[in-house]
Amino acid sequence: MLEELGRRQAGYLGEKSLDYYYRDLPQQKYMILHDLNLPDGNYNCQIDTLLLAPVFALAIDVKNMAGKLIFDTENEQFIQINNGIEKGYGYPIAQGERHQKYLQKLLAEHHFPPVPVEYLVVISNSNTTYAVTGKNAHKVKPRVCKADVFLNKITLLEKQYPEPLLSAKDIRKLCRLLVKKNTIPTSYVLNKYGIQKCDLLTGVHCPIHSNHSLVRKNQKWYCPACDTFSKDAHINALNDYFLLFGPTITNKQFREFAHIKSRDVAKRILQSCNLQCLGKYRSWSYAPKSFPE
Repeated sequence: MLEELGRRQAGYLGEKSLDYYYRDLPQQKYMILHDLNLPDGNYNCQIDTLLLAPVFALAIDVKNMAGKLIFDTENEQFIQINNGIEKGYGYPIAQGERHQKYLQKLLAEHHFPPVPVEYLVVISNSNTTYAVTGKNAHKVKPRVCKADVFLNKITLLEKQYPEPLLSAKDIRKLCRLLVKKNTIPTSYVLNKYGIQKCDLLTGVHCPIHSNHSLVRKNQKWYCPACDTFSKDAHINALNDYFLLFGPTITNKQFREFAHIKSRDVAKRILQSCNLQCLGKYRSWSYAPKSFPE
């Protein structure tokens, strides 16, 4: 579990490091969507970052890995050599091709103009080296780059595809569709490691000492151990619930998870959290808000 946590933290930091380069993209031209998990039958199509522009769509796979990376195009292998240890991973080019086909199919199914869909593997660790080997190296090399030349790749794509196909309205509509389809991969960790719901430490926890549970007092959250109050400690608890159990929560589920007795108190807290309300009275549920109109 700690190994996976390390990989996920490295991946997150790698994606965050590209924000430095994304800021140079014209906001009126590019829309940037992060961490998409799109339904693909019984599976999910997971895209680190998707750039949408009038002239193309670009799926970006960020690799924040140390050492030397080898893209073996002949055997379709991806190998990391770090501190003398060689380790294999899933082939990013095959993943990029799957993302490309998925997005092309989605665009066609929803009657969007046939904008070109490309993919790119970006290596965010500045100290990492890489090599593309094998008989198909010439096809794969344009699909891989270091972060510091990422914007050069964007310029090449703009020259390759000069004709705008998506209007600003199309891009907004496509973004709303993708965000609506985006599904948080809930229960992944619980299922993978066989963790039962009863094994979890529920409740609203102290933002300073996370192992201390808070109690509701004077319309705030009180930590007896720290003798401190918090107005919004419940937000972290809600985020935990959405990640662990699903994209919606009812009043009853929130009361059980946050250890709140009063239905009215739970309702006031949920309605203060900028969530969208789904369903009808007495069967309401709450969910994070999606992409604005």
